[in-house]
Amino acid sequence: MSILIALIPALCWGSIGLVSGKLGGTAHQQTLGMTIGALVFSIGAYVAYHPVINVKVFVVGIASGLLWSVGQGQQFQSMQVMGVSRTVPMSTGMQLVGNTLAGALLFHEWQNGREISLGVLALIILIVGATLTSRNDPASNIAKKENTELSRGMRILLISTIGYMGYTIVVDWGQVNAIAVILPQAIGMLIGALILAIGKDVRNIATVKNIFTGLLWGAGNIFMFLSIPKVGLAVSYSLSQTGIIISTLGSIFLLGEKKTKREMVYVVVGCLFVIGGGILLGYMKA
Repeated sequence: MSILIALIPALCWGSIGLVSGKLGGTAHQQTLGMTIGALVFSIGAYVAYHPVINVKVFVVGIASGLLWSVGQGQQFQSMQVMGVSRTVPMSTGMQLVGNTLAGALLFHEWQNGREISLGVLALIILIVGATLTSRNDPASNIAKKENTELSRGMRILLISTIGYMGYTIVVDWGQVNAIAVILPQAIGMLIGALILAIGKDVRNIATVKNIFTGLLWGAGNIFMFLSIPKVGLAVSYSLSQTGIIISTLGSIFLLGEKKTKREMVYVVVGCLFVIGGGILLGYMKA
């Protein structure tokens, strides 16, 4: 039962790209709808847990949420440029690499030779995985067009990764309670999404539909916190990485994203590398 609870974050987070793809809308509509859903869920979590929110928690949460809105908004942009099946594993790998380097360089999390060796190995595995998922089949007739899309998508993902890194780094730096920060974080997310949506058409049914993706995100967060005491941080963190299998393969079979046989091999093997690197990092954090 504990393992099933620990798998729920992977199911929730891995489904976000698929659900948003099915619901439709622009990246700004998807981001705003998602933040509204996340705010609704965070209010429910606040009522259930009654955490203490002081000025520090509020400021850190707002800053973290603003950075998240940049990360998620740009990730939705990338999905529309080069598809969910390519965006999600690349984004996951880039975030893990970025956060791992931040942990090592800013917070000195690597304390001995073993941790340095495992950390470097994990980074290599993640980089190989992200590279494989981005590869095109040179024999494909649309490879040239895909290379152009990949170049544009990578630039967007770089901004997304910086936003996502800031979102987690701020919370680590602030050393605030993970449950207490959820509500201020969601408020920051909504403010950021509203700022990014200035001048855009977001008063649309697509925005309302995408509230559901925010509920998925919030549910994944809560079950992640619930699973850590039951199965430990290493197992919980590692299992959450398996969500990219759902988003990657689901986008191909459910959203109809086209892949050649060779590209399918690249994507599947790349996902396995990213998951493997995530698992290695999870055991390092234990």
